[in-house]
Amino acid sequence: MSFMSKASRAITQKLDSHPGHRRLFAQGELTVGLIMPLETHPGKPAPTMADHASMAVKADQLGFAALWLRDVPFYDPDYGDVAQVFDPIPYIGYLTALTQNIVLGTTGIVLPLREPLSLAKQIASLDQLSTGRVILGISSGDRPADYPLFGVDFDSRGARFRESYTVFKTVTEQSFPSFDSQFGRSNGGFDLIPKPFTGRTPTLAVGQAQQSLEWIATNLDGLIRAAPDPFYISSVAKQWQDAVARHADYGAFKPLGLGMFLDLFENAEAPMRRIPGGFRSGRNALIEFFQTAKVAGIGHIALNPKVSHRPYADVMEELAEEVLPLFPSHGSRR
Repeated sequence: MSFMSKASRAITQKLDSHPGHRRLFAQGELTVGLIMPLETHPGKPAPTMADHASMAVKADQLGFAALWLRDVPFYDPDYGDVAQVFDPIPYIGYLTALTQNIVLGTTGIVLPLREPLSLAKQIASLDQLSTGRVILGISSGDRPADYPLFGVDFDSRGARFRESYTVFKTVTEQSFPSFDSQFGRSNGGFDLIPKPFTGRTPTLAVGQAQQSLEWIATNLDGLIRAAPDPFYISSVAKQWQDAVARHADYGAFKPLGLGMFLDLFENAEAPMRRIPGGFRSGRNALIEFFQTAKVAGIGHIALNPKVSHRPYADVMEELAEEVLPLFPSHGSRR
């Protein structure tokens, strides 16, 4: 089943008009977002979520580009993390009503464990309700123990990802499509309502999802991967840019983003040090890292300060005051 039909190619032209995509990505620019929850809890599996609504409003008002929600269905003590507790799909609906400008994205929906027709209805509805502020990040998941819970073979996740994504694209971007897959089939007599806000919800791979860079560059709208050491940023960015140049439509802009934990020191002069999944740093070294990333062609960095030993509100205020003016969200009113 192919989704690059004439119908879907026509809708491809609408991506640049998507408000969420425009807020996050522009060639040669870098924006900054936050990975939920907006609460520090180093060494603990779960946040309290006590002030989650007011903190989301605060992030929107301060001018952050995006809030990213992770897909963690069950608590696994061996893994020790439940992300923002709430399922990302209804939680985005809740946040849509609270916020005005900030993008609401997923990093990422574990696609092999989601039924794609229901997901298509949910994401298209959220994209409409948010007036185009939803970006769908999708992954194959990194927790093998989740798969038996859903009765899915862990080794099938790469193939299931591709087929599920094709179904999702087909029904959200085509009218009365015909398709036949393990997830369902239609002879063209049915149409998904609503369609996304601009006819298409941007999709990003979160990690490689058991796919080649070439497949991702051909089929998705961008990639978010773990932040590498500063020395490797240029080579990581070039690898993605080369894949896009070789395999995407001619002249296509497909951004690369980074995700990372951040423990922000109060001392602005503190050097940057590697920690698992991210960095411990003072403000100035963080800004230097962002500038290096921007020059390399990174379009967005999603920060997760849950590991910070400072109050989250203080971290957000410092980032908003000292960092966001250098890397503003596109269309930000700050």
